[in-house]
Amino acid sequence: MKEIVIRNLIEQALIEDMPYGDVTTDNLISDTSITNAYLLAKATGVLAGLKYFKQVFSLVDSEMTFKDFKKDGDTLSEEDIILEITGKTKAILKAERLALNILQRMSGIATLTKEFVAKTKNTKTNIVDTRKTTPNFRLFEKEAVVIGGGINHRGNLSETVLIKDNHIFESGGVKNAINIIRTKIPHTMKIEVEVEDLLMFEEALEARADIIMLDNMSTEMMKTAVKLNNNQAILEASGNMSLQRIEAVAECGVDIISVGALTHSYQALDISLRFKK
Repeated sequence: MKEIVIRNLIEQALIEDMPYGDVTTDNLISDTSITNAYLLAKATGVLAGLKYFKQVFSLVDSEMTFKDFKKDGDTLSEEDIILEITGKTKAILKAERLALNILQRMSGIATLTKEFVAKTKNTKTNIVDTRKTTPNFRLFEKEAVVIGGGINHRGNLSETVLIKDNHIFESGGVKNAINIIRTKIPHTMKIEVEVEDLLMFEEALEARADIIMLDNMSTEMMKTAVKLNNNQAILEASGNMSLQRIEAVAECGVDIISVGALTHSYQALDISLRFKK
């Protein structure tokens, strides 16, 4: 099913980019012109999204051929050749921008994720993403996180329960929210609740939450929560997680750190498509 969704997203993006064709390419380039091109890394980073890069070209022209020199997850150095493309010049020019948009963004996310994961390598803590993703680009972004060594949090609002501050307010407290939701969901579904202080944390423990999110807590408060928890619930740290802070948070003993920056504050990796002379 994911493959069908991805194909549909790429097709919609192609329609957005050239709803009535490419007025420049269609009027300048011959239908019979064939081009050899190559994909060049212009910065150091982690490659992600190569299969989708190629899928864009193949949807524009199914006869396009590729020769791979790198694969997803590889660390790129500046001036590395990633792949070569051979096909109709018109098709290459039409597919180029969308294909690069996907590849550069996914590679940027994978690169940043790898930096976060490296900071926690000597701890038990996993780095996970959030729902702070680009609309209609979430599947690509979350796959890039995995390629970078991270783990996906819930993919959407339908997957699992996450009781946040406004839910708690409207439900009359942490315990009440957990007790209400438990009667309305399948027994196989986990319950996560967001807490902001140790009093809320103890309420969540008492109500047997499966996962407790320690939201915007100090490192000292998180250390106390870890001791109180005594391995009862999965503990997730969240809120303004930066590369400078991540190691200290992991050393508190939390199981998970969710990092919104992975998908909203990354820098796209500089990659260029060039025609062979």
